[in-house]
Amino acid sequence: MTLNRIYTALPLLLSVSLLAACDQNSVAGEAAAPRPVKVVMATAEQAKIASSPGVVRARIETDLAFRTLGRMVSRKVDVGDLVHKGDVLSEIDPLTLQLAVKSAEAELRNAQAQLENAATTETRKRKLMQSSAASIADHDLAEQQLKSAAANVAKATASLAKANEQLGYAELRAEFDGVVTATSAEMGQTVSAGQPVLKLARLEQRDVVVDVPEAQFSRVRLGDRFNVALQLDSRIQATGVVREIAPQADANTRTYRLKIGIDQAPDIFRLGAVVTATPLAGERKQAITLPLSAIRHEGGGSQVWVVDRARAEVVLRTVELNGPASAPRSVLVQAGLREGEEIVIAGVDELTDGQKVQLGQEPRP
Repeated sequence: MTLNRIYTALPLLLSVSLLAACDQNSVAGEAAAPRPVKVVMATAEQAKIASSPGVVRARIETDLAFRTLGRMVSRKVDVGDLVHKGDVLSEIDPLTLQLAVKSAEAELRNAQAQLENAATTETRKRKLMQSSAASIADHDLAEQQLKSAAANVAKATASLAKANEQLGYAELRAEFDGVVTATSAEMGQTVSAGQPVLKLARLEQRDVVVDVPEAQFSRVRLGDRFNVALQLDSRIQATGVVREIAPQADANTRTYRLKIGIDQAPDIFRLGAVVTATPLAGERKQAITLPLSAIRHEGGGSQVWVVDRARAEVVLRTVELNGPASAPRSVLVQAGLREGEEIVIAGVDELTDGQKVQLGQEPRP
């Protein structure tokens, strides 16, 4: 009876063993089969910066003010006037300052007279002391008075020089060659020391001020060259160099301000002229364009799967991104890739480093 049961169960056990072996072979076959992937060829495009409107402004623009209190009696220039260094631009009533000069001159004459008197007294006392007609103490006192009188003369001389200098403050002179860009005081107005009266701008040093969006800001570097064209006549052009980049965005517009120097531009690029600034093609940086689906984010960085065609496997590589590309749903890879490499663009989160793959070329968008 027992032998019959064994004979009956034996075929069943053999069937189960065969099925298990088939399943194991099937799993092993699936594990060894290369994974099909879609790839794209890495190609470089120029990092484009759109043309931006700008305004020509003076690099140096100075507020000029009187250095003493007074009432304005003249203003010799208006907005737009060209001036030269040393030209008198405005004046205040000099009467008070002239009286101060006369007072200082009188004090100086008085001090000089006292010095002469003290010198005569000291000479007389010295002779009397030598003949024993006066004491040594009298001579010492006369000598001390002479030194004090000499100090008073030096003090009065300095006071006169100061009064003459302040008299010069009655005239507001140009500190450099330039053009008057604003006026803020009129004749008859009493102005305080340091109150702006005129604004003077240098003509030989000009900048184009451009506000660029944050998306374009990351691609601009100091020293980049721009083509600057007048909006009224685009045929009139000049070349400028980025010399200053704002350290932070404007709180309202969220744009960054660039200053492009155009010192060698023609005189037709006047202050206030509206221009268009465009980066020169030769200055644009090359970057690899990839679809967003090719980027894998892990550990705070960005990676892509690079296909090793010789081994038919994928290798994980860290890359540096540089913002969106011109194509939709694409990014610019600034560093980490070379042009011509094949990049996986689908299922990037399901691959492992060194995994065997089967290539399927994906047409570029």
